[in-house]
Amino acid sequence: MSLKPQRVVPNDSSLDFNTSSYLLFNPIISSSPTTTAAVPTPPATMAAFTNLILKPTTNIISTTKLHVFTSHYNPKIQSFFPTKSKTHTPPLFVTKASAGAATKTDDNGAAKTKKEEDKVQHIHTVAEFEAALRDAKQKLVVVEFAARNSKQSSEIYPFMVNLSRTCNEVVFLLVLGDESDEMTEFFKREKIEKVPHFNFYKGMEKIHEEEGIGPDRLMGDVLYYGDNHSGVVQLHNREDVEKLIADHKEDNKLIVLDVGLKHCGPCVKVYPTVLKLSKKMETVVFARMNGDENDSCMQFLKDMDVVEVPTFLFIRDGEICGRYVGSGKGELIGEILRYQGVRVTY
Repeated sequence: MSLKPQRVVPNDSSLDFNTSSYLLFNPIISSSPTTTAAVPTPPATMAAFTNLILKPTTNIISTTKLHVFTSHYNPKIQSFFPTKSKTHTPPLFVTKASAGAATKTDDNGAAKTKKEEDKVQHIHTVAEFEAALRDAKQKLVVVEFAARNSKQSSEIYPFMVNLSRTCNEVVFLLVLGDESDEMTEFFKREKIEKVPHFNFYKGMEKIHEEEGIGPDRLMGDVLYYGDNHSGVVQLHNREDVEKLIADHKEDNKLIVLDVGLKHCGPCVKVYPTVLKLSKKMETVVFARMNGDENDSCMQFLKDMDVVEVPTFLFIRDGEICGRYVGSGKGELIGEILRYQGVRVTY
């Protein structure tokens, strides 16, 4: 089995396929990306980490932290420690359901309150917070650090509630820093200066954090860091890659390997597309590897000449037949179709 990149010509024997009619996602409007093993000129949506393999992994965050996202919701971040107003302002953030209020019924017809429905755990003490992290074990824990009088916190909270209803393998916590003196001190300990602020934990270890993000980015982060049970195979070393290739030699399926980094903005941006494609394309195997997970993964990136992320490697019969570097939805779909033998027109 060889994993060295090589130049190939895709099979163009099938009928023409215009990707603008491929209704899984938005039409393709960008120009044709590079389809060979050569590394293309990096577009703005790529997170460059040239020479990363020669530097300690502690530099990864600053290398891949790009401001390339657009969102339908982009509020100004509110400082958590503003000058206190002498006038009383009614709290905007309400987390408790009205007593006796029923919003839905379960399968047995029993009423469910709003608090029961949203599955977001409201944390009142540091002890509760630590217990919640401990009980979650290896599940992803998403914590919103908010304030009762923060309009931005109250606006993003419903989107977290919706995620809590659908992401059963993710634990969602809400911490209000202005709820008590203990929580205010807790915010200071965690260096939370502006809200809304999101921390992501696994195994009681903080793995990622965001500040002032909107719903699209929140959803992307939850999927990217909490995806353990989807149709995308999670790879943790070179041996996992070799096993995946061996498992699909006989069925001749195309393997699309998504190579990224833990704190790569464009990698997070494109991952929901990868998830959707994994559910739609039954003849394609989707897999993912984070290069900064361990030394084995980083060596794999070096061996594959990966110098920018996200990079998608297309593998068939143990050979890398092409790659796509970037985070464009339409371009990624077009490249997958191309290596499936469909002639793509733009």
